[in-house]
Amino acid sequence: MTRHILEAETRRPSFRSTTVLAVKKDGRVALAGDGQVTFDDTIMKHGASKIRSLYRETVLVGFAGAAADAFSLLERLEEKLEMYKGNLTRSAVELAKDWRTDKVLRKLEAMLLAADMEHILIISGTGDVIEPDDPVAAIGSGGPYALAAAKALIAHSGLDAANIVLEAMKIAAGICIYTNEHITVHELSSKEEA
Repeated sequence: MTRHILEAETRRPSFRSTTVLAVKKDGRVALAGDGQVTFDDTIMKHGASKIRSLYRETVLVGFAGAAADAFSLLERLEEKLEMYKGNLTRSAVELAKDWRTDKVLRKLEAMLLAADMEHILIISGTGDVIEPDDPVAAIGSGGPYALAAAKALIAHSGLDAANIVLEAMKIAAGICIYTNEHITVHELSSKEEA
Protein backbone atom coordinates (compact mmCIF):
# COMPACT_ATOMS: atom_id res chain seq x y z
CA MET A 1 0.00 0.00 0.00
CA THR A 2 2.79 2.43 0.86
CA ARG A 3 4.50 1.82 -2.45
CA HIS A 4 1.35 2.66 -4.44
CA ILE A 5 0.83 5.90 -2.52
CA LEU A 6 4.42 6.93 -3.13
CA GLU A 7 4.13 6.16 -6.83
CA ALA A 8 0.95 8.19 -7.08
CA GLU A 9 2.57 11.17 -5.37
CA THR A 10 5.70 11.14 -7.54
CA ARG A 11 3.99 10.37 -10.84
CA ARG A 12 4.29 13.18 -13.36
CA PRO A 13 1.17 14.21 -15.24
CA SER A 14 1.40 12.92 -18.78
CA PHE A 15 0.37 14.18 -22.18
CA ARG A 16 -1.39 11.34 -23.94
CA SER A 17 -0.50 10.41 -27.41
CA THR A 18 -2.28 11.02 -30.65
CA THR A 19 -2.55 9.36 -34.04
CA VAL A 20 -0.40 10.07 -37.09
CA LEU A 21 -0.71 8.02 -40.29
CA ALA A 22 1.26 7.97 -43.56
CA VAL A 23 0.30 6.26 -46.82
CA LYS A 24 2.19 6.10 -50.12
CA LYS A 25 0.15 5.16 -53.19
CA ASP A 26 0.23 5.88 -56.94
CA GLY A 27 2.97 8.52 -56.85
CA ARG A 28 1.50 10.35 -53.85
CA VAL A 29 2.32 10.40 -50.16
CA ALA A 30 -0.21 11.58 -47.59
CA LEU A 31 0.34 12.20 -43.88
CA ALA A 32 -2.52 12.82 -41.48
CA GLY A 33 -2.77 13.65 -37.79
CA ASP A 34 -5.63 14.34 -35.43
CA GLY A 35 -5.95 17.54 -33.41
CA GLN A 36 -6.54 16.35 -29.85
CA VAL A 37 -4.14 17.22 -27.04
CA THR A 38 -4.85 15.38 -23.80
CA PHE A 39 -3.27 16.13 -20.43
CA ASP A 40 -3.86 13.25 -18.01
CA ASP A 41 -7.64 12.71 -18.21
CA THR A 42 -8.51 16.10 -19.69
CA ILE A 43 -8.78 17.18 -23.32
CA MET A 44 -6.84 20.46 -23.49
CA LYS A 45 -7.15 21.24 -27.19
CA HIS A 46 -9.16 19.93 -30.13
CA GLY A 47 -7.49 21.56 -33.13
CA ALA A 48 -3.73 21.16 -32.73
CA SER A 49 -1.73 20.67 -35.93
CA LYS A 50 0.75 17.82 -35.58
CA ILE A 51 1.88 17.66 -39.21
CA ARG A 52 4.65 19.83 -40.68
CA SER A 53 6.23 20.27 -44.12
CA LEU A 54 10.02 20.47 -44.00
CA TYR A 55 12.90 21.00 -46.41
CA ARG A 56 11.27 23.02 -49.17
CA GLU A 57 8.02 21.09 -48.70
CA THR A 58 9.59 17.78 -49.82
CA VAL A 59 9.34 16.05 -46.43
CA LEU A 60 6.25 15.60 -44.27
CA VAL A 61 6.61 14.96 -40.55
CA GLY A 62 4.05 14.15 -37.89
CA PHE A 63 4.62 13.68 -34.19
CA ALA A 64 3.10 11.88 -31.23
CA GLY A 65 3.97 12.35 -27.59
CA ALA A 66 4.87 15.41 -25.56
CA ALA A 67 4.48 18.47 -27.81
CA ALA A 68 7.49 20.42 -26.52
CA ASP A 69 9.69 17.36 -26.95
CA ALA A 70 8.35 16.78 -30.44
CA PHE A 71 9.09 20.38 -31.46
CA SER A 72 12.68 19.97 -30.24
CA LEU A 73 13.03 16.86 -32.37
CA LEU A 74 11.40 18.54 -35.38
CA GLU A 75 13.91 21.38 -35.15
CA ARG A 76 16.79 18.94 -35.03
CA LEU A 77 15.41 16.93 -37.95
CA GLU A 78 15.03 20.12 -39.95
CA GLU A 79 18.68 20.98 -39.22
CA LYS A 80 19.74 17.52 -40.38
CA LEU A 81 17.66 17.83 -43.56
CA GLU A 82 19.41 21.11 -44.36
CA MET A 83 22.79 19.58 -43.56
CA TYR A 84 22.17 16.53 -45.77
CA LYS A 85 20.34 18.38 -48.57
CA GLY A 86 16.94 16.79 -48.01
CA ASN A 87 18.16 13.18 -47.72
CA LEU A 88 15.50 11.92 -45.31
CA THR A 89 17.07 8.56 -44.52
CA ARG A 90 20.48 10.01 -43.70
CA SER A 91 18.92 12.84 -41.70
CA ALA A 92 16.78 10.42 -39.68
CA VAL A 93 19.72 8.14 -38.93
CA GLU A 94 21.87 11.08 -37.82
CA LEU A 95 19.02 12.38 -35.64
CA ALA A 96 18.63 8.90 -34.11
CA LYS A 97 22.37 8.78 -33.34
CA ASP A 98 22.09 12.13 -31.56
CA TRP A 99 18.95 10.96 -29.77
CA ARG A 100 20.75 7.91 -28.37
CA THR A 101 23.92 9.72 -27.29
CA ASP A 102 22.71 13.13 -26.09
CA LYS A 103 21.66 13.12 -22.41
CA VAL A 104 19.01 15.80 -22.95
CA LEU A 105 17.55 14.22 -26.09
CA ARG A 106 17.34 10.80 -24.43
CA LYS A 107 14.76 12.19 -22.01
CA LEU A 108 12.45 13.45 -24.75
CA GLU A 109 9.12 11.63 -24.91
CA ALA A 110 8.02 11.78 -28.53
CA MET A 111 7.97 9.82 -31.78
CA LEU A 112 8.19 11.11 -35.33
CA LEU A 113 6.68 9.75 -38.53
CA ALA A 114 8.45 11.21 -41.56
CA ALA A 115 7.85 10.68 -45.27
CA ASP A 116 9.14 11.87 -48.61
CA MET A 117 8.40 10.49 -52.07
CA GLU A 118 10.72 7.51 -51.52
CA HIS A 119 10.51 6.57 -47.85
CA ILE A 120 8.21 6.40 -44.86
CA LEU A 121 10.20 6.31 -41.61
CA ILE A 122 9.27 5.92 -37.97
CA ILE A 123 11.78 7.57 -35.65
CA SER A 124 11.11 6.06 -32.23
CA GLY A 125 11.60 7.40 -28.74
CA THR A 126 14.47 4.98 -28.27
CA GLY A 127 16.39 6.40 -31.21
CA ASP A 128 15.46 3.68 -33.70
CA VAL A 129 14.71 4.38 -37.36
CA ILE A 130 12.23 1.93 -38.86
CA GLU A 131 11.18 1.75 -42.50
CA PRO A 132 8.06 -0.44 -42.72
CA ASP A 133 7.76 -3.13 -45.39
CA ASP A 134 4.41 -1.79 -46.57
CA PRO A 135 3.77 1.73 -47.93
CA VAL A 136 1.88 2.63 -44.75
CA ALA A 137 2.88 3.45 -41.16
CA ALA A 138 1.27 4.90 -38.06
CA ILE A 139 2.32 6.09 -34.61
CA GLY A 140 0.55 7.11 -31.45
CA SER A 141 -2.17 5.65 -29.30
CA GLY A 142 -4.56 5.27 -32.24
CA GLY A 143 -1.81 4.08 -34.57
CA PRO A 144 -2.74 0.39 -34.64
CA TYR A 145 -6.37 1.20 -35.52
CA ALA A 146 -5.40 3.69 -38.24
CA LEU A 147 -2.81 1.28 -39.63
CA ALA A 148 -5.28 -1.61 -39.87
CA ALA A 149 -7.93 0.59 -41.47
CA ALA A 150 -5.44 2.03 -43.98
CA LYS A 151 -4.19 -1.42 -44.98
CA ALA A 152 -7.75 -2.57 -45.60
CA LEU A 153 -8.55 0.55 -47.63
CA ILE A 154 -5.37 0.17 -49.71
CA ALA A 155 -6.25 -3.44 -50.49
CA HIS A 156 -10.00 -3.08 -51.02
CA SER A 157 -10.78 0.40 -52.31
CA GLY A 158 -9.87 2.70 -55.15
CA LEU A 159 -9.22 5.65 -52.83
CA ASP A 160 -6.13 7.80 -53.32
CA ALA A 161 -3.54 8.30 -50.55
CA ALA A 162 -5.15 11.45 -49.11
CA ASN A 163 -8.59 9.87 -48.85
CA ILE A 164 -7.17 6.66 -47.39
CA VAL A 165 -5.46 8.54 -44.54
CA LEU A 166 -8.57 10.64 -43.95
CA GLU A 167 -10.95 7.66 -43.77
CA ALA A 168 -8.54 5.54 -41.71
CA MET A 169 -8.07 8.41 -39.24
CA LYS A 170 -11.84 8.72 -38.87
CA ILE A 171 -12.00 5.03 -38.00
CA ALA A 172 -9.19 5.41 -35.45
CA ALA A 173 -10.97 8.43 -33.91
CA GLY A 174 -14.06 6.30 -33.43
CA ILE A 175 -12.06 3.77 -31.40
CA CYS A 176 -9.20 5.59 -29.61
CA ILE A 177 -10.20 8.04 -26.85
CA TYR A 178 -6.97 10.03 -27.37
CA THR A 179 -7.76 10.69 -31.06
CA ASN A 180 -10.39 13.06 -32.45
CA GLU A 181 -11.91 13.81 -35.86
CA HIS A 182 -10.19 17.19 -36.31
CA ILE A 183 -7.87 15.73 -38.95
CA THR A 184 -5.11 17.53 -40.82
CA VAL A 185 -3.93 15.98 -44.10
CA HIS A 186 -0.81 17.02 -46.02
CA GLU A 187 0.18 15.47 -49.34
CA LEU A 188 3.22 15.24 -51.60
CA SER A 189 3.04 14.23 -55.25
CA SER A 190 5.70 13.16 -57.72
CA LYS A 191 7.17 15.79 -60.03
CA GLU A 192 5.43 14.21 -63.02
CA GLU A 193 2.04 15.01 -61.45
CA ALA A 194 2.93 18.51 -60.24
